[in-house]
This record gives sequence, structure tokens and C-alpha cells, in this order.
Amino acid sequence: MESTGLDCCFTTYGHVPKQYTNQGLIFTLNPVIACQPHKGSLMGLGDVISQQLVERRGLQEHQTGRTLTMVSLGCGFVGPVVGGWYKVLDRLIPGTTKVDALKKMLLDQGGFAPCFLGCFLPLVGTLNGLSAQDNWAKLRRDYPDALITNYYLWPAVQLANFYLVPLHYRLAVVQCVAVIWNSYLSWKAHRL
Repeated sequence: MESTGLDCCFTTYGHVPKQYTNQGLIFTLNPVIACQPHKGSLMGLGDVISQQLVERRGLQEHQTGRTLTMVSLGCGFVGPVVGGWYKVLDRLIPGTTKVDALKKMLLDQGGFAPCFLGCFLPLVGTLNGLSAQDNWAKLRRDYPDALITNYYLWPAVQLANFYLVPLHYRLAVVQCVAVIWNSYLSWKAHRL
């Protein structure tokens, strides 16, 4: 079958693109590609909530550059990494039973979450111009609290997500919850 040039965007069944089948209307594009702008805007929304509701900066003191940094991180780092992780996780543990969901959640929270936070926090520090020494000190100070806070929220969310939600919707479901998490991460990552 000859390539249409849209192979990276559409899942096809024979010659019929997925959006024309009953397999799903929302994520007709490759979910990793489709979710990048979505993830970026949700990271930005989390930062706006952090600055306005948590830090109470007000519009005059709002740091637009910080918000744009979070949007960029969402599009260029968080979305691709998390979306890719869900694909890998589903290949490692392909089932959908309660036991499989529990295994996925344990691997996600025991392996991926600690590594992800350990990359995310210093990446933000680097983008904010911290020296390697200051970035390391900030990571040592903030990482344990961020990981513990992660464990208050994400295991229950991920257990439900892995058991109830098809793979191609998981990133979107997580992002609905992640607005709150992104607010926390933004506050934590930008706290000096």
C-alpha cells in the first residue's frame, strides 16, 4: 500500500482512516502528536493557577516568561515523555485486568515517577538559569517533597486510568487531573 504522507498522523484500517470508523472520533490523530499542544496549554494553565491562586502574584506581577517556559516544557518534554511512557508500559504489561492495572501503576509510580521528577525539576532549574550547584541543591531540597506529594495523588488516578481507560485516551485523562498537579509542580519548581 502506498504512503499517503499522513501515516504519522492517522491509524488506518485498510484504506479507511480511523476518524471515519467507529473506533474513536476525538483522537483521530496520533495521540502523542495530538496531545502536545494540549499538554503545553495545560502546563501553562497550571502555572497561571500557581502564580495567581497559590502565589497570589496578581496580573501586574505575573511572570509571562515563566508561563511560556512551562508551556514549552509541556509540548517539548512532558507530553512526549509521558505519552511515550504509556505506550512502553502498555507493551510491557499488555493486559487490562485489575492485576495488570495494579502492575502498571506500581511500575509507573515506582519506576517512572521518581525518574520523571528527577529530570523535570532540574530541567526547570536549568531553563531558569540556575547554576549546576544551585540546581543540585534545589533538587536535593525539593525532590523528596515532590515525590511524596506525587504519591498522595497519582497512584489512585493511575490505577483507575490503567484499568478503565483505553491507551489512546490515557494521556488526556491524566491531563485533566494534571492541571492541579501542574500548579503544584510549577510552584515547587519555581520556588527559590
